Order: sequence, then structure tokens, then C-alpha cells
Amino acid sequence: MPRLGDLFAPRDRAYFELFEEAGRNATLAAELLERLLENFPDSRELAAEILECEHEGDRITHDIIDRLNHTFVTPIDREDILALASALDDIVDYTEEVADYLGLYRIEAPMDQAISLAHVLSMSCKEIGKAIPLLRGFKPELSEHTVEINRLENEGDRITREAVASLFDARIDPMVVIRWKDIFERLEAAIDSTEHVADILYGIVIKNS
Repeated sequence: MPRLGDLFAPRDRAYFELFEEAGRNATLAAELLERLLENFPDSRELAAEILECEHEGDRITHDIIDRLNHTFVTPIDREDILALASALDDIVDYTEEVADYLGLYRIEAPMDQAISLAHVLSMSCKEIGKAIPLLRGFKPELSEHTVEINRLENEGDRITREAVASLFDARIDPMVVIRWKDIFERLEAAIDSTEHVADILYGIVIKNS
């Protein structure tokens, strides 16, 4: 008996190409943010490149929605396509917000925990980049990457809790506390979005296996 994914083989597969493109874009944005924080302030110009990734993410999301509006039959459920496109776009949006806040708040030097969180985000996006191609054919090996993304999200939560606690332990100026708390929250939101992507990917594979 053929698998459900095989029965859908003739259908429009451009969605998978767009998802892979979105995954690469998210990975690039995360890598740029990691470099920005590691080499700050000499790397401020990377914020402009991250903004370009945000614009590219919007373009990809628009292309997916436009295709949905003109396609009657889709290789996976329409709600899953919309959810995955939105979650991938969220990663880049939050990543760009972090870069923007660094300039807006006139940060002079990044906290170590921010660099650690950017590294977690970058690693998680790389796992997404490996997982998305496995969506073609709904390959069960995809779960290896989603499990790792969930582990990284837990690590991000731990670092965020320690980072916020350190702001209040060090008797830092209240305005500085507010600024860094905002930045940590955006970093955490970006990492949470990678877990959301992982959950959607896993759900699609289970549904179509």
C-alpha cells in the first residue's frame, strides 16, 4: 500500500522549496546575529544584513500565501503550510528585533549570556535547516533534528533565567536592566519560535506518514 506522501507526489511541491529557502534565511539571520554579538561593536554593520534577512523572510512568506491563494490542491494541509510559514518568519523577525535593539538602546558591549543565547539560536536554526528537506516524503529521520531543537530550547530557557537573575543581582542601573531584559526576551522568543517550527514539522510528518 503506497504511503500518503507518495500519493501526493504529483502535486505542487514548490511549497517545500519555499520552506527550505525560509530555513536557510533564518539560519543566515541567526549566524549574522551571533557574529554581531561576538564582535560587537566593530560588527555593527551586520545589523543591516539582518534587516535584509527580515525583508527576505517577509517576501518568502508572501510568496507562500500568494501560492496558497492560487492553489486548490496542496501537498500538506493548508493550515500546516500557514503555521509553518508564520513560525519560520517569526524566527527572523525576533532575530532582527535583537539586532535593532542593540542600536536603539545604544548598547556598548554585549553581556556574555546574550552571546550564549545567540549561539543557541544559531545552532537551533541549523537543525531546522537540516530538518526541513526531510519534510519531502515525510521522512521519520526528521525527528532526530526536532528532538535536538527541543533540547536547545531548554538550554536557552536556562540561560535566559540566569541572565535575567544576574541583572537584578548585580545592582545594575534600572534603565540598563530594562534594556537588557527586552533583549533577552527577544532572544528567548526567537529560540522559542525554533521549537514551534520543530513541533509543526514533527506534526506534519506524523499526520502524513
